[in-house]
Amino acid sequence: MAFVSFVGRVLFASVFILSAWQEFNEFGIDGGPAAKTFAPKFKVFSRHVSSHTGFQVPPVEMKHAVAAAIAVKGVGSLLFIFGSSLGAYLLLVHQAIVTPILYDFYNYDADKKEFNQLFMKFTQNLSLFGALLFFIGMKNSIPRRQLKKKPQKSKIM
Repeated sequence: MAFVSFVGRVLFASVFILSAWQEFNEFGIDGGPAAKTFAPKFKVFSRHVSSHTGFQVPPVEMKHAVAAAIAVKGVGSLLFIFGSSLGAYLLLVHQAIVTPILYDFYNYDADKKEFNQLFMKFTQNLSLFGALLFFIGMKNSIPRRQLKKKPQKSKIM
């Protein structure tokens, strides 16, 4: 059963590892295509946040944001493969930040083609988020082994 669990974690983490590897290879000087895609969507997202909450989102260099995303996905995936809850939490944070920004279906009309494509990718990432929550819940529900105390021998005098 432990081997099957390990293979499942490897297959699950492969989504993040392959994505991080591709972004790393395309990174270049300016952050690559990921930064070019992320920059306008982040501007729209920050405008939404500031208009609805009054909170001003600080400016972010997209090259640094993409580098951080690559690092979080890579490290989180490797830790997740070996069964670490920290890896799952790192991937959760990545999903929670990136998913609503990249897949902004809420900015399109429901009858548009882009809406359906973005909504489908949003729900796929939401399912990854749910699987990570499930892993964390299962990891926390397993009781930890307690060391058995040796019974003290009664001394006869």
